[in-house]
Amino acid sequence: MKINELKFPGLECVQPASGDVEITGGYTSDLLSDVMAHLKEGDALITIQAHKNTIAVASLTGASAVILCHGRTASSDTLAAAAKENIAVFVSSGSQYETTCALAKCLGA
Repeated sequence: MKINELKFPGLECVQPASGDVEITGGYTSDLLSDVMAHLKEGDALITIQAHKNTIAVASLTGASAVILCHGRTASSDTLAAAAKENIAVFVSSGSQYETTCALAKCLGA
C-alpha cells in the first residue's frame, strides 16, 4: 500500500514522505537494537520512541514510516531528520497493540 493511503481512526500524519513510498509490513518494538536486527525494508516501525535516534534506525533499516503510539509527539528536529530521510511520521492515539492491529488490517493481513 502507498504511504499516503494509510488511514485508520486515531492516526495522524505529522511528516509526510514524498513520492510513491510503499508500506509492505510493520514491526513493533521500542528497543532500537531489536529493530535493527528484525525490521524489514518497507516496514513501518511502530514504537513509543519519539526521538532522532528512532529516525536514524528507521533510515538504516529501510523503514518506510514511523508510527508513534499513545499520542506521543516528535520534536521539530526529529521531524526534520525524517523529512531529510524521506520517512513518513505518524502519530497514533492507540496503544502499540491497537496500532499494530490497525496497520495489519490496512495491509490485508
